[in-house]
Amino acid sequence: MPQQKFEQFVEITRRLRKECPWDREQTHATIRHSLIEEAYEVVEAIDRGNLTELKNELGDILLHVVFHANIGEEERAFTLTDVIEGITEKLIRRHPHVFGEEKIEGAGNVIRNWEKLKMAEGRTSLMDGVPKELPALLRAHRLTEKASKVGFDWKQREDAWKKVEEEIGELHLGLKAGNEKEIEEEFGDLLFALVNYSRFIDVNPENALRRTIEKFVVRFQYIEKRLREAGKDIHSSSLEEMDKLWEEAKSPA
Repeated sequence: MPQQKFEQFVEITRRLRKECPWDREQTHATIRHSLIEEAYEVVEAIDRGNLTELKNELGDILLHVVFHANIGEEERAFTLTDVIEGITEKLIRRHPHVFGEEKIEGAGNVIRNWEKLKMAEGRTSLMDGVPKELPALLRAHRLTEKASKVGFDWKQREDAWKKVEEEIGELHLGLKAGNEKEIEEEFGDLLFALVNYSRFIDVNPENALRRTIEKFVVRFQYIEKRLREAGKDIHSSSLEEMDKLWEEAKSPA
C-alpha cells in the first residue's frame, strides 16, 4: 500500500508539471526559497509539538524532493530512482557498524567515524558540508562541533567560558576606540565564542534564540494588547508604562 500511494503521488506531481502553467515554469532555482521555508515550518511544528502539522509539513518537504527530481529527470541530469539509490548507498556506506563488520561503540564514536567516512569520500576539509546558507548561529555551532571531533576544542567548559569573557573585554575596548569595523568584528567574535560555549552546556544556540525571540514577541504583544484595552496608543506611551506592562507580562497568570 505505501508503495502504491507513493507511485500515485509521483504521478500527480508529474501531471502538475505538464498541465499546470505555474508548475511547468518552475526550476530548481525558482523554488529554492520555498524549500527553505518548508524546512522551517517542519521545525516550527516540532517545536510546538504539533504532530498533525508535522505530518502535513513533511508532506510539503516530500513534494519538493519529488518535484526537484522531476525537473532533474526532464533535464536528463538525474531521476528520482537515482536520488533514492544515492541516499540508500550513502546510508549503508556510512554505517559499517550496522551493515558491515566494523565494531563501533557509543553515539560519539559513531559521529567521529561518520566524519572520517565523509572525508574518505573526497572532501578536502572538515568544514565542507556545512552550507553557507544556514543561519549564522546554526552554522557556527555545526562548524565548532565538527572541529571538536578531531580534538580542536577546549578541554574544560570553564576554558570555553573564559574565552567568552575575553571577547567581552575586547568588545569593550573596540567600543572605546570607536572603530566601527573593529566593533563589528569583536561583536562577531563574542557571538562565536558564546555559540562555542553552548556546546559545553548542551544548548543549541539556534533553538535557544528562537525561543527567546518568541518569548519577546508574546510579551511585547501583551503590552500592545493592554495599551489598546486602556485606550492608549503605543506610539505615544512612555517607556515607564511599557516597562510596567513588560514586568506584568513576565509574571505567571
